[in-house]
Amino acid sequence: MNTNDLKQEILKAVEKGDIAQLYMLEQKANDLFDEATLINYYKNILDLALERLTDILEKHKKFNLEDVQDFATVRALYEYAMEHYHAGKLSDAAALFEILGGITNDKKFSYAMNIHALAANADITLDTFLEKYANMQQIEQNGTFYIGDFTKKVQDLLKDSEGNK
Repeated sequence: MNTNDLKQEILKAVEKGDIAQLYMLEQKANDLFDEATLINYYKNILDLALERLTDILEKHKKFNLEDVQDFATVRALYEYAMEHYHAGKLSDAAALFEILGGITNDKKFSYAMNIHALAANADITLDTFLEKYANMQQIEQNGTFYIGDFTKKVQDLLKDSEGNK
């Protein structure tokens, strides 16, 4: 597939609002596009995800992670929150994690987002979170798109949050 063909495929996916298809084209985009084009590619994914988030919130519904489009949408929103966390925008990241924790029907994901939000609100950097709180070995084995397995140190974080209420 050449660059023009890929751009046409991406345009079709964007017009259909098909975030899952955009993720399926991700590796080809990374292989063929320059950095500026890649930034726009990921911006399209985020824009579509934010549109779907707005729709879900307006309808007072939740995303179903068994649905491929909902799954792709939540993944895009999680990646957006993690970008904020990585950039050191801890309060913004915490707010995004709190929203993510309440918009799916998946209890494990919601719990994980609660842990993310607690860590960001406690001014724990992403590097420290990954090093001390995330069970990276288990995460790699499970192959999830999000950090959902934690070390025992998370219990300290939960206790601290209970003490601050």
